[in-house]
Amino acid sequence: MAERQTLLILGGTSEGYALAEALSAPTTARWRVISSLAGRTSSPRLAAGETRIGGFGGVAGLIDYLREQRIAAVIDATHPFAATMGWHAAEACQALGVPLLRLERPAWQPEPGAGWHAVDDWEAACATLQQLGARRVLLAVGRQDLQPFVGLPAVHFLIRCVSPPQPLPAFAQAELLLARGPFDLASERALLDAHRIDAIVCKNSGGEATAAKLVAARERGIPVVIRQRPQRPALSSRADVDGALNWLARRLD
Repeated sequence: MAERQTLLILGGTSEGYALAEALSAPTTARWRVISSLAGRTSSPRLAAGETRIGGFGGVAGLIDYLREQRIAAVIDATHPFAATMGWHAAEACQALGVPLLRLERPAWQPEPGAGWHAVDDWEAACATLQQLGARRVLLAVGRQDLQPFVGLPAVHFLIRCVSPPQPLPAFAQAELLLARGPFDLASERALLDAHRIDAIVCKNSGGEATAAKLVAARERGIPVVIRQRPQRPALSSRADVDGALNWLARRLD
């Protein structure tokens, strides 16, 4: 049997976990799989195969790691908004001639009557909330992007995130809800109704697992202020695990 080659998955998304799981099955165990997680949560879910947690130390550190581990290919399965890591991976892989694939779920597209307000940054999101006259807002942007919204003292924010911000910014009116998705449609409807939400702020992360809040908002005529994805390097990409597996099979062949 040929020696296994080493694959680095820059993970943290459901697609990254699913790819690591698929490559760990006996019929596909032709790769040594290392999943790299940023370590932004206190108890990260570990992927199948090997897992490393923490940053690389910029492009130079990633280049060193690729060399040390003799990485044969890299899959960038980071979150659509983890733009910095994507650029670092592109630069490091280009420097060493290591094949790189972007595994990214498709972005959400607005349905008729969705009431979306697309923005490019959080400053524009805050301005949009003021224009809408929003008073009770579901803020589902992650714990690292809360600070820009502190400047809206007239708004009561329901802040939903997986782990608590350290520290929680000094909001004039806020309630913290710690919860990990996926959330089903019934629970999202109940949440919006119970908290009398009149606007939602989120990122265009894509994926079926987190789309229920958008459906519930459309049903209730609640506007959604949604941040567009940042620019990514131009490289080969696949939208699902099967596509990534096919790409990897060609690398081995």
